[in-house]
Amino acid sequence: MDFSYQHGQSQRVLRQRNVLGVAAFGLTCAVIALLLFATSRPREIVLAPVLQSPVTISSSGVSHEYLEMVTRDTALLMLNRSPGNLDYWMTSVLNLVAPRAQGRIKADLVKIVSEQRGSSVSQFFAIDTMSIDTKNLRSTVNGKLNTIVGQQVVSSDMRTFEFQWEYSGLSLKLIGFGIVTPKKPGEAQ
Repeated sequence: MDFSYQHGQSQRVLRQRNVLGVAAFGLTCAVIALLLFATSRPREIVLAPVLQSPVTISSSGVSHEYLEMVTRDTALLMLNRSPGNLDYWMTSVLNLVAPRAQGRIKADLVKIVSEQRGSSVSQFFAIDTMSIDTKNLRSTVNGKLNTIVGQQVVSSDMRTFEFQWEYSGLSLKLIGFGIVTPKKPGEAQ
């Protein structure tokens, strides 16, 4: 009798172990499937509407509207400056720059600040046209750059500026900026 009782107990424990093993395996598969689903699914954040329609950003790429909005604001921030706002200007521009480009761009900004500090030279930019390339993360802004010394406008020229961007996660950061010089006739493309 002792043997049959012992055998029954062992069978019951084995069944419980097997059920627990199947449940653990099923839960492990479910967790792995949920992790794969969560990491492969594009994430989106709805941003406050600044353009005519709501703007979203997604881990799957930058939308045309978002890149246009960021380019517009960055161009106006970078190209509108006066001696009175140089510290704020430089801090604000550096907040937009990707970490890998911080050193190079900060050196350029420090040079501009040191040249302009204590002077009465200001500049402002009026955007005329903008072209956006979301595939290559580039944007080009064309407009009138006005330079003022004191209260006198000393130059008012049409200029084109190009911005290069980096998109990582859900963060769009500036990695390059410069003026586009027009090609002279006969120059190689």
